[in-house]
Amino acid sequence: MITQEYVHGYTDRETQRLQEQSLILEELLHSGTSYPVGSRVLEVGCGVGAQTLILLRRNPGIRLTSIDMSEESLRKAKSSVENAGYKNVEFRHENVFDDKFEPGLYDHIFICFVLEHLEQPVEALKLLMKLLSPGGTITLIEGDHSSGKWNPETAASRAAWDGLVISQQMLGHDPNIGNRLQALMCEAGIDRLRVEPLEVYADQSVPDILDGAINQIIAPMVYSAEKHILEKDLVEPGIWKQGLKDLSAVASDPRGTFFYSWFKGQGARSD
Repeated sequence: MITQEYVHGYTDRETQRLQEQSLILEELLHSGTSYPVGSRVLEVGCGVGAQTLILLRRNPGIRLTSIDMSEESLRKAKSSVENAGYKNVEFRHENVFDDKFEPGLYDHIFICFVLEHLEQPVEALKLLMKLLSPGGTITLIEGDHSSGKWNPETAASRAAWDGLVISQQMLGHDPNIGNRLQALMCEAGIDRLRVEPLEVYADQSVPDILDGAINQIIAPMVYSAEKHILEKDLVEPGIWKQGLKDLSAVASDPRGTFFYSWFKGQGARSD
């Protein structure tokens, strides 16, 4: 099922992180994914609309339905889309496990950074596959926190990162789910299956990319879990504070490097 507990929270800073992250990763995540004019596309877990805007901009003329279980996130998403002038999208407050959708209604389904927050990702995928028309496609994008590497790495920065991972796992979710994407899709009965890693490496030869990866994606993502991490005593407060400082400093260190891998799975319904 989907729970209301979201490790990153619903703050304005988290909204900013999601919006900045989507733009930095746009070409990496969306390259090779396009939908014909008139296609009925379902975006599952649209959040604050960061990916919604990219889907609409890169796929003009689609008929998009974007759903999320957070009414506050949907409000922000709707506002962003309206401000951008798009009208070909319907926002719905839905939990995919409620199974309220008409079978075979959609030509394509897009899911980005959602399965990691579900307790039953395979069951969700099975329900979603029923919503595809025969031959319809599904695209899934997930990260793998176990792939995260940076230099210089300090004990405090690693403790802060591990605090995020453990915090999410305590909620019954999986921050390393990207490396299980192929197995999950197979278990859900998805056909014409293909999974590829989407890797990012940056060092001081590309300082803007390194700074964006660290200070617009990674450090804010770790910081977003602060409340849960400190409440559960997962990291000592002094170490937590130093860990965030050390992680952020990677972007300006002459030796600074960062590596991470997302995974993109694509498949279809055959019958």
